Amino acid sequence: MHRTLGICYYPEHWPQDQWTEDAAHMVAAGLSWVRIGEFAWARMEAVPGTLTWDWLDRAIDVLGTAGLKVVLGTPTATPPRWMLDKYPDMLAVDAQARARKFGSRRHYDFSHPGYRNECRRIARLMGERYGANPYVAAWQIDNEYDCHDTTLSYSDAARRGFQDWLAHRYQSPAALNRAWGNVFWSMDYDSFAQIDLPNLTVTEPNPAHVLAFRRYSSDQVVAFNKVQADELRRHTSAPLIHNYMGRITTFDHWKVGDDLDIASWDSYPIGFLSDRLEGTAKEKATFLRQGHPDMQAFHHDLYRAVGKGRLWVMEQQPGPVNWAPYNPAPLPGMARLWAWEAFAHGAETVCYFRWRQAPFAQEQNHAGLLRPDSRPAPALAECRQVADEIAKLPDVGTATAQAALVFDYASAWAWDTQPQGADFDAFRLAFAAYRALRRAGLNIDILPPDCADLSGYKLVLAPGLMKISDPLRAALARFDGIALIGPRSDTKTDELSIPTPLGPDLPDTDLSVVLTESIPPDAKIKLQGGGIFRHWFEHLEGTAPVHLSTKSGQPAIMGGDHLRYLAGWPDDATFDAIIGGLCDALDLPSFQLAEGLRIRDTATHRFVFNYAPRAQAWGGTIVPAAGVHWEAL
Repeated sequence: MHRTLGICYYPEHWPQDQWTEDAAHMVAAGLSWVRIGEFAWARMEAVPGTLTWDWLDRAIDVLGTAGLKVVLGTPTATPPRWMLDKYPDMLAVDAQARARKFGSRRHYDFSHPGYRNECRRIARLMGERYGANPYVAAWQIDNEYDCHDTTLSYSDAARRGFQDWLAHRYQSPAALNRAWGNVFWSMDYDSFAQIDLPNLTVTEPNPAHVLAFRRYSSDQVVAFNKVQADELRRHTSAPLIHNYMGRITTFDHWKVGDDLDIASWDSYPIGFLSDRLEGTAKEKATFLRQGHPDMQAFHHDLYRAVGKGRLWVMEQQPGPVNWAPYNPAPLPGMARLWAWEAFAHGAETVCYFRWRQAPFAQEQNHAGLLRPDSRPAPALAECRQVADEIAKLPDVGTATAQAALVFDYASAWAWDTQPQGADFDAFRLAFAAYRALRRAGLNIDILPPDCADLSGYKLVLAPGLMKISDPLRAALARFDGIALIGPRSDTKTDELSIPTPLGPDLPDTDLSVVLTESIPPDAKIKLQGGGIFRHWFEHLEGTAPVHLSTKSGQPAIMGGDHLRYLAGWPDDATFDAIIGGLCDALDLPSFQLAEGLRIRDTATHRFVFNYAPRAQAWGGTIVPAAGVHWEAL
């Protein structure tokens, strides 16, 4: 696999006589790819039906002639102002019934059929014009689905679409009433037209109603993406990509990925640390200028799987961002470390965002590889360094993972709907399990909830799965490693009700969850031999062997040789001890890595990443702060 670097560029922001110079400097910096066009609809079609392509033709020609490959974005994340005159009801509506107005970006409702058809049209026109262009080597569809909380909309278009979706799913109001348990609180419906969206209710709406709306909303993102993908497929053989984001669970990325060739994501480690991750004050201070040492790796592994083995980073943070609560600069070396970590996890391409810092509009405080005055910003030299290292280090590919983590978006919607504890969050639980595997130095694959084959792994974790799918259940029945299921797994039906008999329904394993507790932050459940559960605890009954108990004698881990159920949410030290014990039982080599030190094995090399703000030893090597070390295996 050949690794490459790229950049995000906005030719429409700069004078045309500057493009040639910019392109030459990009090549000199070691860049191979340039993404353009994803926000430029108003420049392509300033007047409805009048397409202005000359500037884009020239931009593609200038960049391609310089030796750069172009990723061309469909501009559907930023519909022009005239679109609202044509479709005044196309704006998304928030849960308080307020329209989300024009004036920034992502001002559309995924459910709106008129706007979706306009997106189909612009994708078709772009495909017709550029699908065979030799310089356009890949396409990006839209930009960052759900950025700014835009998956869920409570508009009239969404209400009508939801009613139709319900009619297709349930076929009759009576069947819907039974599935949702609408006898409770006298909530029965006589027709689908009576069913409103689950917002602005007096108290909490029926959780089955909310979960259905979450499924519907996710399906709208999938359909919106598919109409553009289908149009582009008719005109190009170049790969289709979307740039997903970090810690976004509002739509099913697995299903969106089914219609694409490559999954990319936008990696902003320092922004995410303060904006999207829980953590102690000490943790956040330690990694203030580096980002969390596991956040990027989690998403590399996730999106490599969503992309069916093909992963890019479409936007890599090069310096301070503009959108987090606080925006410190990275430590020297981090722009290099983040790129190499992506490559070690299988990324084909890492694109920095952006080429030149904009001196105007919303993102003018977002750093680029160049300052606003076109002088080099600190990350430019690191970009060149990575390009030089790529030329020297042979292509190493990815290595087989010893461990896997099952991740399910529908479960995230379920626990958002019915958290039962104020701090219960599906991503947070999955991330806690992933972090424990990564602290043990394991290579990890992230798997979809309908995974039918676990034979390549020794250790599988499946935390927080609302319901285990039939393919996964069959795979677990055949699995000869150790699978640790739970907590809060297979304890609900597809409609978010409690099943009878009680779950989990694990193959050849007699145990049931008979009571659940959510634990406030200042409380804990102590385990025999040391260790604690926080946030969540389940009371288990059954005849399956007990592998770990609480101090009061209740089962904490229960099950057989291959399938075991975890009844609580361990803190980090306890999770480390549990994973270490499982690795010992499997004769699986593992480590106890120092704080901030992480490893990733490729087919031929071991990469060591030091996220700590101080130098640390690895074997006989001192890895500097924000440093990367690799050694042949």
